[in-house]
Amino acid sequence: MTDHGHELTFGGFLTPAAGQPDRVVALARLCEQVGLDLVTFQDHPYQPGFLDTWTLMSYVAAATARVRMAGNVLNLPLRQPVVLARSVASLDLLTGGRVELGLGAGAFWDAIEAAGGRRLSPGAAVEALDEAIRVIRAVWDTDRRGMIRVDGEHYRVVGAKRGPAPAHPVGIWVGAYKPRMLRLVGRAADGWLPSLSYLPEGPDDLPALNALVDEGAAAAGRDPAAIRRMLNVTGTFARSSAGFLVGPPDQWVEELAGLTLEHGITTFILGSDEPRAIQIFGQEVAPAVRELVAAERAAPAAGGPSTLGVTPTPDPGYA
Repeated sequence: MTDHGHELTFGGFLTPAAGQPDRVVALARLCEQVGLDLVTFQDHPYQPGFLDTWTLMSYVAAATARVRMAGNVLNLPLRQPVVLARSVASLDLLTGGRVELGLGAGAFWDAIEAAGGRRLSPGAAVEALDEAIRVIRAVWDTDRRGMIRVDGEHYRVVGAKRGPAPAHPVGIWVGAYKPRMLRLVGRAADGWLPSLSYLPEGPDDLPALNALVDEGAAAAGRDPAAIRRMLNVTGTFARSSAGFLVGPPDQWVEELAGLTLEHGITTFILGSDEPRAIQIFGQEVAPAVRELVAAERAAPAAGGPSTLGVTPTPDPGYA
């Protein structure tokens, strides 16, 4: 996998716990305060222990000034595409361009069906997501004349008006792991957003999965470099190394930079509700990863040596 040179971005992945609404808003503010670019929330509309993700995003938008927001990822089977497209565009306009669209085909089908959604087979869920992306892009495409026409098997939108257009080109980021979904990402999405914890072999799975995204892009006549590669990550900041992303911040910097340079990952989203971890990630890890990746990208042109592979020195300041 080639490093396509995208600008690095970093974010937080917060639990929208309904029992502690003030805490999740405070953590979102903290993400902004420590310099993170994104704050994201999981979306399970059938889960009564969670705040509604779209309502939470709207509230957080008003409580922050700079950080961007996204569902990670929004549950398509319980969110109608035309309404979702207009919701995204509306919040993007209200925030001056701070909203992105993380989108998933659906999981936990018993719960989705119990909440009034349709149960879909894996293949049908991929088809529905494909159709939904076409609907969403058609709603936003106000430069095109005529009404929307997407006469799909799962979403039939014929004669709806376009608009509003969002304030900026909103990225559609899809959570995907299986071949058909990964090819769909390459064909129709702007970003691929998996979770590292869902990859059985960890980073070793990335080359094969990236290849499927590239395959989908090539089949659609797209440049694979156009698709941003993203990753939800979890780990522990510790005094000494005890595994991948378990160790001092210097180790995290080395390992995340390696994911960028070896696998093209340019957005890292930390799954943590711990304020100290968010602070370290935003204030220490993110700037250092940017600096290291910039140096590595510049090294070939300058003929300099790589700095990757240097063993980090344990820092006694981290327990």
